[in-house]
Order: sequence, then C-alpha cells, then structure tokens
Amino acid sequence: MTQWDEEVDLLVVGTGAAAMSAAIAAADEGLEVLVVEGSDKWGGSTAMSGGGCWLPTHPGMKDIGVPDSEGDVLTYLDACVGTPEEVGPASSLERRRAFVRTSPVVHRWLEDHGLVWQTAKEYPDYYPTLPGGRAGGRTVEPAPFNAKRFGDWYDHARYSMPPGLPLFAGDTYLLARSWSTFSGMVGGARFVFRAVGGAVTGRRLTGLGASLAARLMWIAKVEQGVDVRLSTPLTDLVIEDGACVGAVVAGPDGERRIRARRGVHLGAGGFDHNAEWRKEYQGLDVEASSGNPENLGTAIAIAMRHGAGVALMDDAWWGPSVAPTSKSGPIFIVSERSMPFSMVVDQEGSRYVDESTSYVDFGHAMIERGLERTNHSWMVLDVRHRRRYLNNAFLMGAKTFYEEGVAVKADTLEELADKMGVDKDTFKATVQRFNAFARDGVDRDFHRGHDAYDNYYGDPGHGPNPNLGEIAHGPFVAIKIVLGDLGTKGGLLTDEHARVLDTAGRVIEGLYAAGNTSASVCGRTYPGAGSTLGPALVFGYLAGKHAASREASPAAGADATVRA
Repeated sequence: MTQWDEEVDLLVVGTGAAAMSAAIAAADEGLEVLVVEGSDKWGGSTAMSGGGCWLPTHPGMKDIGVPDSEGDVLTYLDACVGTPEEVGPASSLERRRAFVRTSPVVHRWLEDHGLVWQTAKEYPDYYPTLPGGRAGGRTVEPAPFNAKRFGDWYDHARYSMPPGLPLFAGDTYLLARSWSTFSGMVGGARFVFRAVGGAVTGRRLTGLGASLAARLMWIAKVEQGVDVRLSTPLTDLVIEDGACVGAVVAGPDGERRIRARRGVHLGAGGFDHNAEWRKEYQGLDVEASSGNPENLGTAIAIAMRHGAGVALMDDAWWGPSVAPTSKSGPIFIVSERSMPFSMVVDQEGSRYVDESTSYVDFGHAMIERGLERTNHSWMVLDVRHRRRYLNNAFLMGAKTFYEEGVAVKADTLEELADKMGVDKDTFKATVQRFNAFARDGVDRDFHRGHDAYDNYYGDPGHGPNPNLGEIAHGPFVAIKIVLGDLGTKGGLLTDEHARVLDTAGRVIEGLYAAGNTSASVCGRTYPGAGSTLGPALVFGYLAGKHAASREASPAAGADATVRA
C-alpha cells in the first residue's frame, strides 16, 4: 500500500479568498481541513486588493432600495461579458447561474460567521447603461477588522496598507477630492475619525482587502480550529484512476504525502510574476503586475501536468499603471485618470481611449493600440489637477519620478511635448480638440463622462462634465503610464461546482479550483467592482460544499503515481 505521512478530508492550497472560503465551507460540514500556504505570508492577492466583492442580488440591495434579480444579472453578463457561446466554457451558462444563485447565499453565510458587510451604494457596475446593469449596490465591502486580535500571527499577514488605516474602497473616490468638494471633505473626515477611533481604543484596524483576508482567516483558524501551515508549498498532486486522492507538499521537514479523503482545492492565485509564462501566453517581455509577488502559477502548472485544461491564459485583470522606478513597483491608477484637467496620450501625442473607463477596458485599449509594456503612454495634468485632487502615485515618491524620467514637468505644453518625446504638432492638436470637448462638456471622440461609472471618480462640483477639464494652465506634468494588471485572468477550467476539468472537458474527481487559479467566469471583462473576489468566494464555497458531499476516497493502491 502507498505510504501516507498524514490524512485529512480536504487539503486546501492557498490562503486568499477562494482558498479560505473553501476551507470554511468544508469545516462547516464537519470535515477535517488542512490549509497550506507556499510562502511565509498569508492572505494572498486578497490581502493586497481593494476588498470589494461583486455579489449581485445580495440581501443588502433591498436595504438600499435597489431591486435585482437572477434574470437581470444574466442579461447583464450576456451584454458586457458576451454570451457563453462567445466566451467559452470558463463562462458557461451553468457557471454563471451557479455564481448568481450562490452570491446571496455566500453573503448571508459569511454574515452568520460574523463578517459585517457594507453595501457600496454609490459604486456602479462598470457598464451601468447596458441591459441589466445597475448604477450601484451590487458591490459589498467587509468592515475593518482588529488585527490586534491575532497577536503575533498577524506578523505573517500579507497586506498593501498597514493596520491602523481602516479604509473602505468606497472611501477612495471621496478622498481623491477631499480638499476640493464638500462630499470629499466629509468622506475624508469619516476616514480620519475611523482611524483615530481605532487608535484611541487600542485597536489595529485593517482596511480594504486586508480586512477580508483577516476575517476569513479568523473564522477558519481561530473559530473553526482549521490547521493552517505557512512555508508549505504544493509540489505535486497524487492521481489514482483519474481522481485526485492527495498531494505532496514541501516544508521545513522535507516533503510530505498527504492523503485527502474528499479532495484537494487549489486557491493559490494566478501567474502574475511568472515572466516565462507571461511571455509565452501573453507575449509580454516585461511584467508590471500589482498582484501578489508569490503568484508564479505553480498550482496551475502542477494540475496541467496531470491533464487539467486551461482557458483565458492570454488575458489578465488589466489596467494602466504608473511605470515602476528603482524604488517602487508599478502603481495601479484609477481615480487619478478620471478627474478633470487630465488626459492620456500615446507616444505620438494622440488620445486613444476614454480615460475614465474601467481599468480592464483601458488595458485592452492599450493592447489594441500596440502599447506593449516596453512602450508607454503619458497622463498629462493641468496644474489644477495637482492642486485640487489627491494623486496616489505622487505619494509614493515624486522626487524619484522626476529623477528617473517617470514624470516630467514644464511651464508650457511645447516644452512638455519635448520632454515627453511626442510630436509637437500632434500633441498641440490633441490638446486643442480635447479642450473644446471640455468646454462643451461632450467628448465626441471617446465619450468620457457619459455614464455613472465614469462620473463616480469625477468631480461633481465641476461642469459641464465632471470628468472633463481643459489642459490650459501650467506648470504641466506628464506621468509615464504602462500596461499593468491586478493579476492574471486565465487558469484551470472548472465547472459549476468548481471541479477541475481535463483537456477533454471531463471532471477530474476530487480536484477543485477557484479564484485566479481558475479561468474567470467573467470572461475577458470586468462586470463590476469585486469581480475577482466575489466569484472567488462563491466558487470556493461551492467547492467546499461539494467536497463534503463526496464519499471519502479509499486509500490509494500501490500503483498510485507521483510525477516529479
């Protein structure tokens, strides 16, 4: 008989939303669950994210008076993602229905476990004017979590914003204009009071995705007693008679063979920082991802060696980013490019996109323009933009930007064009045309400011269009913009139960995947804020529940093989 070092019911790989959702769901059913994390930091990409979760039809929508239905969501997905036939099996009708029907279930389930949701009433879908779209309400965020409750365990947490700054993603659009509009000042004051309130009461309140990661870890590790092991990377799967019956993991004491009676769930992220794969699948010589640096696609590669199918490997959760410097990585930008008195031009000096559009559409526009990451665009700012609005990029080190040419500054547009290296005549004509649009309030080229999503990050006190302002007053600044992303979108093909499919479309029994380890149910677009985390929670939950419904696999025989 095959020798096993230990046995559990469900082995979960990763510690982000998809992994912890599966672990919690399985533990709810009485399963013995083991969670392994390859790095010495827990939380995955979830902990580095904005924390928003797109969970359409969730119960909180009724509380704010926004009606929703399964039919409307499916209609919206057809309109913005494309039909299942157009997108392929990653976004099959069965998977879409499973996501939509389970979203309110997961919302209530996590509430029952103590997670307090805040409904992002003002945050619209990314295509609110399409059939079935909503101008707000489908995205929810977790309340701040007191990291101090973890003690030393929080020293191993991954985060992009340290404890003590309990920020909601919904705060960011207000903070960006916190000294130029009344609503911005109110939003800024609320954030300050929240942060100060936490400090004076001795709490270390987390914000954004770190809150969600912390709450999920608390439920699993502390409340349910799930065993969570760090620095324990997956090295292989054990497959017998076409089914996954266990896995091999590494660790301080060497490799261990772990039998998983009900299955193995892969929630280990995408391949954000695997330069070889990004070149092979996406044709990119340089990666500028803001995703988890530990995401190398290892779990995907291991499953592929055992015959698993993949999809959407050429795509990512794209978006424009300020070019990296010697002192900082790429900086993903959202509100900065949407505020008035700004525009984006390519290396010829021409506009090519609605600057306020969703980041994934902006990224696709860069790709269609031929702007590989070795090339760049420029975000041009009038002095009023710098004076009125918060620019997160400059908080990361303006001096370095100027020293390394990531930002240039000039008193005149002609001088700025010289420093940017763009054609002066083209740039001058672009600015003149843009300024005419700004005065009229109508962008006749790219329709910037035409819907609720564009307006969300604009300035409501500026008219006639909250997203358009002339580029007319110096000194002017231009910031180098490259194609970035929040993580990769492609991965293992899965069904409506989050079961991994092989290259022929057959289920690999006992093997599950969710989150960025799997190909996205959202296809090649981004329906709304939290379209990564919402489906990650849902399909992790479905995986955990389905694993609990399986009969425990018999012990593997002597012919079980482990591929090196």
